[in-house]
Amino acid sequence: MESKSTGRFTLGKQSSLAPEREGEPEDRDRLDVPEEIESGIRLMYLANEGDVAGIRELLASGLDVNFRDIDKRTALHVAACQGLPDVVRLLIENGAEVDAEDQWGSTPLADAIHYKNHEVIKLLEKHGAKLKIAPMHVKNAREVPEYEIDPSELDFTNSIRITKGTFRIATWRGIQVAVKRLGEDVITDEDKVRAFRDELALLQQIRHPNVVQFLGAVTQSSPMMIVTEYLPKGDLHDFLKRKGALKPALAVRFALDIARGMNYLHEHKPEAIIHRDLEPSNILRDDSGCLKVADFDVSKSLKVAKTVREVRPLGCQDASCRYMAPEIFRNEEYDTKVDVFSFSLILQEMIEGCPPFSHKQEHEVPKAYASKERPPFRAPLKLYAHRLKELIEQSWSENPADRPTFREIIDRLTIIQSQIAHKKHWKVRLLKCFQNLQMFKKDQSDPSSRSSRSSHSSDLF
Repeated sequence: MESKSTGRFTLGKQSSLAPEREGEPEDRDRLDVPEEIESGIRLMYLANEGDVAGIRELLASGLDVNFRDIDKRTALHVAACQGLPDVVRLLIENGAEVDAEDQWGSTPLADAIHYKNHEVIKLLEKHGAKLKIAPMHVKNAREVPEYEIDPSELDFTNSIRITKGTFRIATWRGIQVAVKRLGEDVITDEDKVRAFRDELALLQQIRHPNVVQFLGAVTQSSPMMIVTEYLPKGDLHDFLKRKGALKPALAVRFALDIARGMNYLHEHKPEAIIHRDLEPSNILRDDSGCLKVADFDVSKSLKVAKTVREVRPLGCQDASCRYMAPEIFRNEEYDTKVDVFSFSLILQEMIEGCPPFSHKQEHEVPKAYASKERPPFRAPLKLYAHRLKELIEQSWSENPADRPTFREIIDRLTIIQSQIAHKKHWKVRLLKCFQNLQMFKKDQSDPSSRSSRSSHSSDLF
């Protein structure tokens, strides 16, 4: 049974969740602890000082390695804060509880993460430590976000993976939802946590019929999760894989859905939103067959009329190479027009029935785009409605400034859609006239049916 104390250990770095995190200055002079100080507090002092020999001697005398002070902190908490792997290893070997929580709910692992003590983090995780407090945890209950979902409300019974990435089906308050979970093994990855935070900030701002609806998130415990509406019809990638080439009318209708969602993102105020990973598996179908843009984990916000640049060059593991604009791979500044480039490839794929450069390996595609190659048009020209091919070619222009905006794309697609509908209407009328003409000829050659001649004749006009 762990021993407790009425004393408080205040030296060095304090708990990552304590009201006063930094404690006393780190460069304070070393203090000799009088013998009369309680042995438990002495253990924490020696852990703070990195005195392995002294700790071993105290533990050999029978002192409980899981002694806690008034704040419920242990020697392992102290060593984790200070970043002392030798001390951490010794305490664990002597039975220290790796997931002990102090009075604020912080564990040795959470403290090590807060102070960026990477060697200690690896050591604690090796011995089974799990992060219980998420990196976005707030100390004051009034600061808990309005969108926060209690993880106990999410039922993952019979859960299955959907689309790409970490999305799974769950049940929440009587409805099926899609849940994107940030695994406990990557909580210590600052880049991934930052990406999660950025995606959450974007999703809170987005409300549009052609963009997947954000429902809430789990940010105050681990694993952290993002919860969105679940679309049972699946994604466009699977749909195209099953159906192959689409009829022009359906391809244009789908293209309008995508363009409307993307136009909303690009015209978002006060900052435009670049999706940057627009591809068929990130476009979902709802019950009515309409398309919705999804998955914003690599999206960017920018002030209107400005550009962004990647801190590091992107590789194929960051997003799909087949749909990514060449300026991103060249690590150049880019803007919303990278999404227009991706859109043009999706539109062509819907007509052609195969992904762009399907005959090339994934890593070969960026080189093709960089050398100004574009996927060939192999489908019969009649499948490309009037000016549709021209729109695709302009949208994948080498110069981003030459690519149209999504507002312009919507206008042009609307005209093309009207032309397709008009052409279909006249085809139906001509077919009906032809059928009636055949009936009229038959009537002329068959005296027994001449009584209906006038009615047939009137249908011709």
